[in-house]
Amino acid sequence: MYRDKDAVDQEGREKTNFFAMLHRMRYINRWSLMKNTETENIMEHSYEVAVIAHALALIRCEYFSEDRICPNPDKVAVMALYHDLPEIMTGDLPTPVKYATAEMRESYGVVEHEAASKLLAMLPEVLQDHYKPLILPDTSDPEVYEISRLVKAADRFGAYIKCLDEQKAGNNEFKSAMLGVRERLEQMNLPEIEWFMENVIPTYYKTLDELDG
Repeated sequence: MYRDKDAVDQEGREKTNFFAMLHRMRYINRWSLMKNTETENIMEHSYEVAVIAHALALIRCEYFSEDRICPNPDKVAVMALYHDLPEIMTGDLPTPVKYATAEMRESYGVVEHEAASKLLAMLPEVLQDHYKPLILPDTSDPEVYEISRLVKAADRFGAYIKCLDEQKAGNNEFKSAMLGVRERLEQMNLPEIEWFMENVIPTYYKTLDELDG
């Protein structure tokens, strides 16, 4: 485990760089290889993913709960807020690069884990146990695994909505990306994804007047 060298000042007071580092999420832009009509940073993205993940968890609880693990939606939302935290250190690696080969994905996974560990070490020790399940989730736990799937689905919906917005603005750069994201969502085979796609996504095509009406 890393140790934050600035954890204690000369007067013996505990210091933490963790939250100031989180503040810098606003400087990490997504879709760096694509022509964007509007930039999107990982702080904005994380908020949207948290909102959608919370909704997907509620949809599962209310519509598709039979014989399934139904994680607490609030817990799902908090874990979603932290899902891209390592990118503060690594930046947003473009998908074609990240998934180019199995070796590339495995190597990047190691880098992500090291980055998350370094960020965790910036917290006072008494807080680290509270944040570790959020920053380094143990997906061998069945509930945590289901949370991670819901967060992944929300992450992909965030990407899908970004592609949709770019196409609405007349930017065809995102046409293929949108098809690929939709395919990956469908491959997850979750009923809450289908519900969200049918009942929520069409409203993103509406104008403000249509939404307000």
